[in-house]
Amino acid sequence: MSNNNSATPRRQLHLNVNILHSGFVPSAWRLPESDPWAFADIQHYIRTARIAEAAKLDAIFLADNAAIVDQIHFRPITALEPTILLACVAAATTHIGLIATASTSYNEPYNIARRFSTLDHVSNGRAGWNMVTTADLPSARNFGLDTTPDHTKRYARASEFADIVKALWDSWEDDAFIGDKASGSFIDPTKVHAIAHRGEHFAVQGPLNLPRAPQGHPVLVQAGASADGRELASRHAEAVFSASQSFEESLAYARALKTRAAELGRGPDAVKVLAGLTTIVGGTEAEARRRRDELVDLIPWDYSLTRIAGTLGITPDRLKLDERLPDNLPLPGNGNGNHTFFNAVVAAGRTHGYTVRQLIRELAGGGGHRVIVGTPEQIADDIEHWFKGGAADGFNLMPDALPHGLQDFVDGVVPILQKRGLFRTEYEGRTLRDHLGLARPGGRVAQRLAA
Repeated sequence: MSNNNSATPRRQLHLNVNILHSGFVPSAWRLPESDPWAFADIQHYIRTARIAEAAKLDAIFLADNAAIVDQIHFRPITALEPTILLACVAAATTHIGLIATASTSYNEPYNIARRFSTLDHVSNGRAGWNMVTTADLPSARNFGLDTTPDHTKRYARASEFADIVKALWDSWEDDAFIGDKASGSFIDPTKVHAIAHRGEHFAVQGPLNLPRAPQGHPVLVQAGASADGRELASRHAEAVFSASQSFEESLAYARALKTRAAELGRGPDAVKVLAGLTTIVGGTEAEARRRRDELVDLIPWDYSLTRIAGTLGITPDRLKLDERLPDNLPLPGNGNGNHTFFNAVVAAGRTHGYTVRQLIRELAGGGGHRVIVGTPEQIADDIEHWFKGGAADGFNLMPDALPHGLQDFVDGVVPILQKRGLFRTEYEGRTLRDHLGLARPGGRVAQRLAA
C-alpha cells in the first residue's frame, strides 16, 4: 500500500494580478465607475490588492518605467515608484505577494538588493523583484545617455547584476543576529561577509547592511522573449511573465525555458511560467464582446495607431487601419528594442490575417498580451486548457478595468477554478515562496556544504 504522505503534491495553478493603473484597456479610466486619479492613488492599489487577497491569488504585480513612455494626453501612466507603493500595500494586507519591477539598466545592485530585502522584511516574506532591462530612449535620456544601450550588453549587465544582488542577499548568514542582552552580543561578525565583487560592469564590496530576508531571497521574476532574455530567465528567474499569443507558442516557450534551466543545474521545475492574460468578462459571450467593443470605441484611433506603431518600431504613417501589417518588419531598433511585445503583436496579426483595425480591436487596444473575451465558464475552460496542457503554470492577469474587472474575474472565474480543483480555496503559507511552491534558498552555509 502506498503512503499518501509521500505522494507527489498536485500541481497548483498560480494567479497574479497586474495592477495597470485603471486597467489594461487604455480607455478604462473613462468608464462611469472608474476614478481617473486612480493611477496616483494608493487607496486604489490597496483596494485592488485586497480583492486579490480575498480570492487567495498569489501576488499583485506592478510594472514600472523610468520615463513617460505613453501618450499622456489620453492615458494614465505608471507613476508611483513600485517598491514604496508596495510597502504601503504590505501594511494593509497579510498574505498577498508583492512583486515590483526595477530595471538593471538604470539602478545599482546594492540599492536594489537593499530595497527588495527591506520590502521582504516589512511584508514578512512577500516580496518579489521583476528584473527588467530597459529598452526605451526616453529612459536612457533621463540617465544621461543619448542612445539606448545595446541589447546584448544590457543583458550581460543584467546577469552580473543578478549575481551580485543574490550574493548580497546571502552576505548575512541566517543566524548572524544574536541580540543577547545578557552577554552584550548583538551580531556575530563572523557570519556577516563581504562579497568583494569585481566584474565587467560592477565593483561591489558588501556586505548588505541588513539581516538576511525572511524568504532568503525575494522571489526573482523576469520577462523576456529574446534569446538573451530566455538565457537570463533560465539562469536566474523563479517565475517568468510571458506574452505568448497561442497555446502552441507558450508550450514551446515553457518547455525550452525549463529544459535550459535544468541544463544549468536548477531542476525541471525551478521556473514557473506565468502567461499574460487580459480578461473581459460578461454574463454571455455577446455581453462580453459588447463590453470589449465599447471600451475600444472609447480609445481614439490615432492613440491606438501610435501605440501599436511604437511597439513595432515604425512610424504611425506606415499603418493603415483597414490593411494588414506591413511585410518584413524588422525587430525595433535593429534588434535593440523590446522583442517580447513586438513578437506578440506580429504573431497575433499574422496568424489571423487581421487588418490593423481588427488587430487593435482583438488586442483591446493593448500592446501585445492575449485577450479573452467571454463568460466565466469560457475563461475558466481556456485557463484549464493552458494549465493542464503545460503551456503555463499560471497567469499574470490584466483585467480590462480595475478594480471592477478584477472583481468580475474573482466572482465569476475563480469559483469555477476552485470547484475543478485547480486553484486554492485557502492560503497554505504566508510567503510568496509558499504561494508559488518555491524552496527557500539555503544561503552561504548551504553553498559551502554543497561545494
